Amino acid sequence: MSTPMIQAQQVHKSFGQLEVLKGINLTVAPGQVTCLIGPSGSGKSTLLRCVNHLEKVTAGRLYVDGELIGYREKDGNLYEISEKDAARQRADIGMVFQQFNLFPHRTALQNIIEAPIQVKGVNPKQARARGMELLADVGLAHKADAYPVQLSGGQQQRVAIARAVAMEPKLMLFDEPTSALDPELVGEVLRVMKNLANQGMTMLVVTHEMNFAREVADQVVFMDGGVVVEAGTPQEVLENPQQERTRAFLSNLL
Repeated sequence: MSTPMIQAQQVHKSFGQLEVLKGINLTVAPGQVTCLIGPSGSGKSTLLRCVNHLEKVTAGRLYVDGELIGYREKDGNLYEISEKDAARQRADIGMVFQQFNLFPHRTALQNIIEAPIQVKGVNPKQARARGMELLADVGLAHKADAYPVQLSGGQQQRVAIARAVAMEPKLMLFDEPTSALDPELVGEVLRVMKNLANQGMTMLVVTHEMNFAREVADQVVFMDGGVVVEAGTPQEVLENPQQERTRAFLSNLL
């Protein structure tokens, strides 16, 4: 058995008195696309942010490619790692947010090549060549010199995906990447994500796009109230859900 790309073991997360994650167990295999679905407030985005230690787990353990995230273990006790070491772990995990978070004073190409040059020490000429390849992959080679304000929301999100991929991550996290887009722009972003999946990228995706989950996901996980209610293939969870809560959620979408 290969090492899971993501392994969550009894993960809990509280904000003060509010327990948002209540013992999440989740396994994502290398090359697998897992879609997290569920109502707002169910803990999906919090779980995603715990995977790259943007949020610190309250209890439990999270591993990415066999490495404990955010902590080191000694004699059965967990000790939080330094911010420098956490940043090193994050460099292998790409993340795309609802909001595009592009640098407004940098062009599309400059946004993409900034981190490979500054964080990974990639030669600027090589970074530019790779950046242009990635812009072509997302259909935006002609927008290399455009600033974010000159791009539509869908174009900005595609640049954000290319920027994440430029770091050559082993894992991509997507937090409702189409929720801030006009409906007619959603498809162009989902097409880029499908292409990434087809290339074998491991992806954990929080989404309300059920057709995307149905077509692209290997695993669909339905969360509600901070727990995993049901998990399985898209056919199992979306077409033939076993839990009443899952059925009620899906019926509201139709």
